[in-house]
Amino acid sequence: MFSLAKHVAIIGAGPAGLMAAEVLAQGGANVTVYDAMPSAGRKFLMAGRGGLNLTHSEPLPAFLARYREAMPNLKAALAAFPPQALRDWSEALGQETFVGSSGRVFPKAFKASPLLRAWLRRLDSMGVQLTLRHRWTGWDDQGRLRFQTPDGLQFVEASATVLALGGASWPRLGSDGAWVETLATKGVEISPLRPANSGFTVAWSDIFRDRFEGQPLKGVALTFGKHTVRGEAIVTRTGIEGGAVYALSAELREAILRDGRATLNIALRPDTEIGELKVKLSTAKGKQSFSNFLRKAANLSPVAIGLLQEAAKASGMSLSSLSPVDLARLIQAVPVQLNGVSPIARAISTAGGVAFDELDDAFMLRRLPGVFAAGEMLDWEAPTGGYLLQASFATGAAAGRGALKYLDPHGEERSTAARLEP
Repeated sequence: MFSLAKHVAIIGAGPAGLMAAEVLAQGGANVTVYDAMPSAGRKFLMAGRGGLNLTHSEPLPAFLARYREAMPNLKAALAAFPPQALRDWSEALGQETFVGSSGRVFPKAFKASPLLRAWLRRLDSMGVQLTLRHRWTGWDDQGRLRFQTPDGLQFVEASATVLALGGASWPRLGSDGAWVETLATKGVEISPLRPANSGFTVAWSDIFRDRFEGQPLKGVALTFGKHTVRGEAIVTRTGIEGGAVYALSAELREAILRDGRATLNIALRPDTEIGELKVKLSTAKGKQSFSNFLRKAANLSPVAIGLLQEAAKASGMSLSSLSPVDLARLIQAVPVQLNGVSPIARAISTAGGVAFDELDDAFMLRRLPGVFAAGEMLDWEAPTGGYLLQASFATGAAAGRGALKYLDPHGEERSTAARLEP
């Protein structure tokens, strides 16, 4: 084993950084985790505010496919630390997990705070130091890490460094993307940071916005191009967001960046055939208002009816003038014109980051020997559902293993030889 005098600096106290710290400490390294915020894991705690979705229970091949173009680059790390390993790790910390009806995996406590507290206690018992209010600003001329602290500039020598600084979503929680310029000046190729799992802007009418802001469209199916997603969408003051929207956000974002707009089609009654809807909409309206007729005949909520009216106005037609079949078709494909992407600061996660070509198989930056990178600051994105956290944990563990091997290239050989000695 290498000397404990070899100090490893982890920059970023989120899941990727803390997992790298755990792997390194288990390997005998002297580890310090630095973070700019006053406490560790702030975005992790925010992610668990509505129930901590740790990972997903689907088979690994389907799981890996969620990472799309980045899958080949993440496959080894995820195979080495798959969803079951994350569940076992959580349970070893006293936080049992369960699989929800959607296949998502949660701690039974349903919160992030008990898991984070138990984790920090374990790291402390392993000798990991946590140094807060230290904002990393790069390296000095001697190659030392430079930190801005309440006491002024401080410099740290490290035998290896793991960068786990996150992306640029929710900057008030610590991930502000300031590292991009620091690494770019070292020649590291970085794909521009973009919102992922984000909402989109829509030019709602004042009437629709004022009446339906914050209301959900439940049980709908959203379609863009060849992709259809079932779930829920929420009307916001500036546009639309929600789980089903997030699942299509990569395709929608790229279309808007390319064309300036994208048309999202929403099926309000996805389980009902158009022919069946036509029959229901062919019944006599009587004295009831048209909105009330739609509510009863098509079982539509007020916000769904409002969305139909928005679409009719945008196309210059009257909703009540449509034939039953045309109305049924509109109900099953309401066009919503998206004209922009919500700001990255409000996105759940970030696309873009350090290009995988800049990393070797151990997650070390080729241009900066001894410097490793992990987590959301790498160029990958995934949908919500546990995939974001799983890859952050897995790449953190991979970077930790890579740093151990860098510090002691022959350590595994010596360990094997020691086990074989009589």
